[in-house]
Amino acid sequence: MSARDHDFDPDDNFAFGAADDEGDDSEHEGDIEVLAWQWLLRINPGDEESAVQQFQAFRETLGDDDAPESVQAALEAATDWRSSFRIAEDERTTLIDALTTLSERFRVEINWDVEDPTDDDALAGASTSALLEAAYDQLRVAGYTLWTWDTGDDTVAGVIAPRDDDEGMRVIGHGLGFDLRPGPG
Repeated sequence: MSARDHDFDPDDNFAFGAADDEGDDSEHEGDIEVLAWQWLLRINPGDEESAVQQFQAFRETLGDDDAPESVQAALEAATDWRSSFRIAEDERTTLIDALTTLSERFRVEINWDVEDPTDDDALAGASTSALLEAAYDQLRVAGYTLWTWDTGDDTVAGVIAPRDDDEGMRVIGHGLGFDLRPGPG
């Protein structure tokens, strides 16, 4: 019986991680779902309802394709602008908007140290890396970590999670195939 044959119970965080009855504990069809669920819980702290909605969207998008690129794409699609972002590197105002929106979920207000963070001209001298660093520093003080990963193109992507679970984020991110790093990297 596969993980997809079970009803998903969001309170059973390790339901699919147990060894099967045949004794073959080296591969589990549900491992990706377990990791995805743990990822979603961490990037939606205290908001299990959002995590459940995003998990269902992830499962629908992923289908039966568990290739690392497909898993990442399905997670990004399920969480985009809800608990993650993926923005073109040169779209600084959109990056600020995304990070402001996501940080508001944690009641953190980021000071961008720019006269008007909604004005492209005012942001002309600010690099994407400097903006990510400003967000990272202020989120850390508030108890959160901004995580980004290599997208393989000219975009920047990331999530915000509680700082006290940095090691868990590293392990889960690696298991999902994300080249995860804190801040702008």
